[in-house]
Amino acid sequence: MIVIGFISLIFGANWLVSGASSLAKKNNVPDLVIGLTIVAFGTSAPELIVNSVASFDGFSDIVFGNIIGSNNFNLFIILGVAGLIYPITVQSSTAWKEIPISLIVALLLLVLANDFFINQNPELSNIDGLILLTGFVCFIYYVFTQLKQEKSEVIAYEEKSNYKIGALIIVGMAGLIIGGKLVVDNSINMATELGVSQKIIGLTIVAAGTSLPELVTSMVAAIRKNSDIAIGNVIGSNIFNVLLILSISSFVNPIEYNPNFNQDLLILIGGTVFLLLAMFTGKRKKLDRWEALILLSFYLIYTTFLVSKEI
Repeated sequence: MIVIGFISLIFGANWLVSGASSLAKKNNVPDLVIGLTIVAFGTSAPELIVNSVASFDGFSDIVFGNIIGSNNFNLFIILGVAGLIYPITVQSSTAWKEIPISLIVALLLLVLANDFFINQNPELSNIDGLILLTGFVCFIYYVFTQLKQEKSEVIAYEEKSNYKIGALIIVGMAGLIIGGKLVVDNSINMATELGVSQKIIGLTIVAAGTSLPELVTSMVAAIRKNSDIAIGNVIGSNIFNVLLILSISSFVNPIEYNPNFNQDLLILIGGTVFLLLAMFTGKRKKLDRWEALILLSFYLIYTTFLVSKEI
């Protein structure tokens, strides 16, 4: 059921993006706007739907486990695999701006979730969500100003009839909702059956499953030697996950935070610092194969350690 749920999420996201993009093109919406809104939403739709369902049902460990686990999976596994396939060269703006922004976002989540400055039970409240959402708006504005300075590539979309567009959007949304419900409910059942915590299920199975679109995108980009897409996909997704998806999740329900996640958050912060340092060691502004191997090896060892503690 979990596998069926993931398949439903991935196909649902693809159909929704395809239908919504065609609708936007029919109404002369610029490619830039389509990329920043519809496509960006589509690639993170699995995380968004899974988290909304989990937040509504009160499964806070699945909410945080999915986002923190997905971000760690993106950083260590996806960049590790992509960097082994082909060393990733990045632009100056990525080394000096986007990677530091993703580090600041991870630190912001650590502060807000732990309520360091407020004497109460740690949680991500509606106010915290509003802070994250404000950060997301600022990030989108930053991306928009960056893209305005560059030549935007024209994206071709297949011309579709209004009926086909409507069907794709409706079926895509249905696939996302059904898939999200299947993943959350059956992940909880699996955790109960195996005697494993929701935290571990969220950090591993749910996180890896919702990150499949990013994994495929970055691997294809690495094979085609398109470094910008390979690393941009990961850094952008990590920022998007925290600022938008966690903010929406907190609006559905304030999310109780388990301080045990601090270890995983600190690993995310440490991994981001390592990536930043990698830009200035070896070949500058490049993630070399040996650095990618360190990322991949560390996370495989850490995940094995996490799961073995539960068994």
